[in-house]
Amino acid sequence: MSGGILGYVTVFVLAAFVGYEVISKVPSILHTPLMSGSNAIHGIILVGTMIVLGHAHTPAEQALGFVAVLLATLNVVGGFVVTDRMLEMFKAKPADRGAAGARAAHGESGGSSAGGSTEGGDR
Repeated sequence: MSGGILGYVTVFVLAAFVGYEVISKVPSILHTPLMSGSNAIHGIILVGTMIVLGHAHTPAEQALGFVAVLLATLNVVGGFVVTDRMLEMFKAKPADRGAAGARAAHGESGGSSAGGSTEGGDR
C-alpha cells in the first residue's frame, strides 16, 4: 500500500470511529432535529453528485458518479424514513385520541354543545 492510500484509509477509519462515538452519545430526544439538519446536508451532497455526474466523460467516471448519486439518494430517503418513524413516537396513540373524543362528546372538555345546553345532566 502506498503512503497516500494508507493515509486515506487511516482518516476513514478514524472518522468512522469518531462518528460512531459521537452519534451513540446523542439522546433520543435530539435525534429528530439532528436528522433534519443531516437531511439538508445530504440534499446538498445529492445536488453536488448530480453536478459531478453531469461533467463525467469516461465510463469509469460515469459509473462512480452514478454510484455516488445512488448512495446520496439512499441517504436522503433513509434519513426521512427514520425521521418519520421518530416523529410517530411522539403522536398520540389511537386509544388516547378515542378517550379525548369521548370526553369532548360528553361535554367534559369545558365547553358546551352546539345547542347551548350541556349533555350529561348534573355532575
